[in-house]
Amino acid sequence: MAPMISVRDVRKTFDDGLDALKGVSLDIEKGEILALLGPNGAGKTTLISIICGISTMTSGQISVGGHDVVNDYRAARRLIGVVPQEINLEPFERVRNTVRLSRGLFGLPRNDAFIEEVLRKLSLWDKRDAQILALSGGMKRRVLIAKALSHEPRVLFLDEPTAGVDVELRKDMWQIVRDLQAAGVTIILTTHYIEEAEAIADRVGVISKGEILLVEKTGALMRRMGRKEMIIELQQPVSEIPEALAKYDLGPGPDANSLVYRYVSVPGQRPGITSLLTDISAAGLVLRDVQTRQSSLEDIFVDLVRENAV
Repeated sequence: MAPMISVRDVRKTFDDGLDALKGVSLDIEKGEILALLGPNGAGKTTLISIICGISTMTSGQISVGGHDVVNDYRAARRLIGVVPQEINLEPFERVRNTVRLSRGLFGLPRNDAFIEEVLRKLSLWDKRDAQILALSGGMKRRVLIAKALSHEPRVLFLDEPTAGVDVELRKDMWQIVRDLQAAGVTIILTTHYIEEAEAIADRVGVISKGEILLVEKTGALMRRMGRKEMIIELQQPVSEIPEALAKYDLGPGPDANSLVYRYVSVPGQRPGITSLLTDISAAGLVLRDVQTRQSSLEDIFVDLVRENAV
């Protein structure tokens, strides 16, 4: 099956000579949620702007739903909805009219039944006749999503969709994204909340300095690159690690009474914890407690970007 979005060797060089994108290639499958992560200036916004037709590429090729974004621009753009990070809505307009207008801008006939369906799904139907200025920040973000869905797109770009909203509303937005995916919409998400990508994305793409560092299924990435830490709490402070424990990746813990053991959990391989604990006891150290911690997607992301910066 052909990908919903195909990006091939896309480059973007600005007039000042800055290479914002350096040969980016990426396939996004129909109905998946892809989280695109990267530090500020990495090229996320530039790539999305080019796919959506807001900006032009210096070279390369992009298709959306089989339509070339340059040679078949109208058909490609018709498939795309965009939810920007900035809340830029007409404050005195009413919710329903705002969403209707967006549909009309794509040349589609009026369809009040569909607009009602969208507003109900986003818990906006009770606010349909409210002015935008009377809405909370979270409700305004829902209006942005409704506007993006008004022309029935098959691809949705969400640029920092939960920026500035509280944790409870953020989880509501996650459910909205999952419901859209269940309806067959392909979703590309940019976010600074790494736990957001970890919670809802099927795959994670990391971009840095205009290059894609990796694109991988979220769970597989966590298993492949996720490290574990074991905090070993001792009865007495330890000033230095005994020579007998030098073969282990041990370091000082959060206080003088603890050590940290870092290891990678690989299926079928033993991480050496049992032998470590035996050797700790043999070295004359008395255990008080042991705790483990799995590295997060944020840890992996930070490590990848740090390596690319070297």
